[in-house]
Amino acid sequence: MKQVDLAYGKNTLSIMVPDRTVIIEPRHLDGLADDKAAAQQALRQPHGTLPLKNMVTPEDTVAIVISDMTRPTPNHKLVPWLLEELNHVPRENIVVINGLGSHRANTEQELIQMLGQEVVDTVRVINHNAFEPDELVLVGKNSYGSDVYLNKTYVNCTFKIVIGFIEPHFFAGFSGGPKGICPGIAGISTIQDFHNAQMIGHASSTWGIIEGNIVQDAATQNCLMAKPDFMLNVTLNSQKEITAVFAGDVLSAHRAGCAFVKEHAMYPVDQPFDLVITSNSGYPLDQNLYQTVKGMSAAAQIVKQGGTILACSECSDGVPEHGNYGKILKMRTTPQELLVMITNPEFRIFDQWQVQTQALIQQKADCYLYSSLDEQVVKAAMLTPAVTPCAVITQVFEKTPGASVAVLPQGPLSIPFVK
Repeated sequence: MKQVDLAYGKNTLSIMVPDRTVIIEPRHLDGLADDKAAAQQALRQPHGTLPLKNMVTPEDTVAIVISDMTRPTPNHKLVPWLLEELNHVPRENIVVINGLGSHRANTEQELIQMLGQEVVDTVRVINHNAFEPDELVLVGKNSYGSDVYLNKTYVNCTFKIVIGFIEPHFFAGFSGGPKGICPGIAGISTIQDFHNAQMIGHASSTWGIIEGNIVQDAATQNCLMAKPDFMLNVTLNSQKEITAVFAGDVLSAHRAGCAFVKEHAMYPVDQPFDLVITSNSGYPLDQNLYQTVKGMSAAAQIVKQGGTILACSECSDGVPEHGNYGKILKMRTTPQELLVMITNPEFRIFDQWQVQTQALIQQKADCYLYSSLDEQVVKAAMLTPAVTPCAVITQVFEKTPGASVAVLPQGPLSIPFVK
């Protein structure tokens, strides 16, 4: 046996696995020795645009869209660096918009944690509200027939910037880029269209695919209807250190970042495994069960049909209480019944996309969860609670002697696929 440390909450969780277990992690990249200097260089020598400082006048009103508390984007670094580069623009002309999508609003203390006290004290910071019609504006209709509503404050600003980080994504191929705008600051009806059952169920809507991915295409179309004038995205290692910076045009800079991530985060294997153990990459992504579906989805890429997935995710923020994920799970008694309900065109409730993804995974494998959640909460989510990771591993080997095992210590930061 050998020890493997999984990212779990703000710490690690140590488990013992057979020596022959395959460990799947992102190819390690050291954090940049001077990440601020790298960011400044990217802002001054961007992909496909003029240097940022040359693009913005003191008379401009500037919107800076950030990702919310569930993402490890180092906003506390990126926003101050942007503000330094824009020191010729009065602070009262700048607004930071927290791109929540359909997530809950972040508290003032959380915003301070995300951005730093100085930014919160000197710049207007607002939480996007996807559910408030008065805060949205219709900017067009995409080729999928969706009316595209975006944050009115953002649309009305004369210069638009989007910040994010790039990693493999289970619907859109990769995060970052256009996804900072949609779903980040989209209206709830647009978000529901963007995540409807047909979009999520499409074969191309999966990890590591950009070309032909209809979810990425919808995000791109929606984004371009009020195109950001400038993008600043980063990539991160398992210690959440910045490993590369991509800035400039929201499409060309993002594609360069996706190519970089694909090279370091996608991991081929020869055949699927009986048991796949995954984290959800630790805090902040493993704050709740809703987000944990991402780690399960990464594991599902290489688990055998009828195999077992064990997700180890702290879920310190619960299911969570906000949103409809937990409510939808209780509407039926089996994953198959949930899929029948969700794929009915008349069914339309936000967060259904996460339940759909979970149900599809459960059609392939038995899913166990080791977390801080109460057993009954886990069972209500149609998952099997794991008393300990060891207990699940033992059970799998009793059922399948010599079972093959893979572990994703960093969860969806590394995306395996069967060659």
